[in-house]
Amino acid sequence: MNNDILNGNLEERKAPKSIHRRGSKADIIIDFIIYFLLTIITGITLYILIFVVSASFSEPEAIYQGRVWLLPKGFTLEGYKRVFRDSDIWIGYRNSIVYTIFGTVISLTLTLTSGYALSRKDLVGRKVITGIMVFTMFFSGGIIPTYMVVKNLNLLNTVWALVLPSAVSMTNVIITRTFFTQNIPNELLEAAQIDGCNNTRFFISIVLPLSKAIIAVIALYYAVGIWNDYFQALLYLDSRKLYPLQLILREILVQSQLSDMVTDLIEADKLQRISEIVKYALIIVAALPLLIVYPFLQKYFVKGIMIGSVKG
Repeated sequence: MNNDILNGNLEERKAPKSIHRRGSKADIIIDFIIYFLLTIITGITLYILIFVVSASFSEPEAIYQGRVWLLPKGFTLEGYKRVFRDSDIWIGYRNSIVYTIFGTVISLTLTLTSGYALSRKDLVGRKVITGIMVFTMFFSGGIIPTYMVVKNLNLLNTVWALVLPSAVSMTNVIITRTFFTQNIPNELLEAAQIDGCNNTRFFISIVLPLSKAIIAVIALYYAVGIWNDYFQALLYLDSRKLYPLQLILREILVQSQLSDMVTDLIEADKLQRISEIVKYALIIVAALPLLIVYPFLQKYFVKGIMIGSVKG
């Protein structure tokens, strides 16, 4: 009898799990729709990526005639040869790397420190400061006032013009603040203070090592934004020696200015054909650094954004 009772209890315990695992009909339909949409979006994204890679290795004539759909038609490295032969590309590459590293370090430092300060309940005027910062998410000064501020500070045609005006994103500050609030308890600070730890040492020695996930996420956000940005450079830079890679890419894609890469071709039709593979090759070259870095940060990305997401 005891065995029967035990078996009955086990069956009762297993039954709810089976029902919960199977789910309702509505849940199954919603899951199907979600997976279906994600499959379509993933397919479109992969197709675009494969197409750009294939086009960069295809013959110019095949691209011009629209015969490239998925796999390369013919094989040539002419586009990459002309890209790397142009001095402006290397200057832009160097500038983008410098701007991205320098800007990410500054933005990450300001975001982490402000997010941690706003997460502290003992900060006087915390709600007022948060309200003022949130206000900037809905109302900004605009392009002309911002340009005048940058000009009056003598930042035009300098690295600072690309780094300081957009150094802090309030969205990232809120995500960081939420992360610190949920994962750095006050008891940990109190225990550290008993051992004689001040606020600065607590932040550097304890808070930062426990926040690798959110640091990786915020760093990736800022790095991608700075690397892909060309508009601020278009506004604040006059010297081509300071142009980032994206601004040079814009000139080629939008204005069709191929500078020294195609000076040996005079005929208009040949110029148009060779410009196609140059465009696709330059897109791959510009996106390659982020494609290399992202896999190393992916394990932190999902964890950090879920933990640091705003709730309620």
